[in-house]
Amino acid sequence: MTLSVARRGLMLVLSSPSGAGKTTLSRRILTSQSDLVMSVSATTRAKRPNEVEGADYFFVSPERFAAMIAAGEFLEHATVFAHRYGTPSKPVMQALAQGRDVLFDIDWQGTQQLKEQAREDLVSIFLLPPSHGELERRLKARAQDSDDIVAARMAKAADEISHWAEYDYVIVNDDVAVAEAKITAILMAERLKRSRQTGLSDFVRSLA
Repeated sequence: MTLSVARRGLMLVLSSPSGAGKTTLSRRILTSQSDLVMSVSATTRAKRPNEVEGADYFFVSPERFAAMIAAGEFLEHATVFAHRYGTPSKPVMQALAQGRDVLFDIDWQGTQQLKEQAREDLVSIFLLPPSHGELERRLKARAQDSDDIVAARMAKAADEISHWAEYDYVIVNDDVAVAEAKITAILMAERLKRSRQTGLSDFVRSLA
């Protein structure tokens, strides 16, 4: 039997410019880590054909989004490519208190807001593409966006990448399996931090 010491969950943030692999890596990590759950954001953008309401995003109107901001319902929110995105706070805080980890697929703006609100719970990772050319190739290969949108994402990539130094960890995603292994190692180490193991004091006293 494996001993389990009670701990507080953590917020694991993955950020990157569009096309650098954060969505693919998020899905792989969620599959391999049974005690990791995805934070589902609210957004004002239209639902894509392959997306599921409540699983990928909560799709809301701009008016509803503004009302949620006014009610203090978001941990963070930002505007990206003319659409608004935000993280509802209640389910995240409940998961952390239960010792579950929450994965965030958000940009640098959202990460800064999370840092301001809950720095001790936050572990942030920035993903870099192996090259400018590879980033453009991945964006075009997705076949989800028009050429104009791909060009806009490439133009924005330089600004997003400039925030790499604000993150706890930086990984170059040139091999998805290797990048996944690195993220898993970071997650395992962060879970073992003494400050997160809330049941450690009681366990140590039981040894005396």
